[in-house]
Amino acid sequence: MTVDEARKALGEVYDPELGYSVTELGMIYRVEVSGDEVSVDYGLTAIGCPLADAIEEDIRRVLRAADPVASVRTRLVLDPPWSPERMSEALRLEFGYSV
Repeated sequence: MTVDEARKALGEVYDPELGYSVTELGMIYRVEVSGDEVSVDYGLTAIGCPLADAIEEDIRRVLRAADPVASVRTRLVLDPPWSPERMSEALRLEFGYSV
């Protein structure tokens, strides 16, 4: 698996409250692939998000489903905090933010 393939797979993970993918929302901070292991740093749109565990499990699920991924490591990043500037340009426009 390449980093691009991992990022594409992560596009299948949706924030349950907002209904948009974690990649569109800019919640994925870093993806690293080493052999059959994928490491992902991710943020949340709100600290203390009650759905954080569900988002993390979905990240693990979609990457584990990819071949030849044997191991997935996730790390929640709180600094820098997530902000709307991390969203895709199209999504910022949809939410009414300037681009």
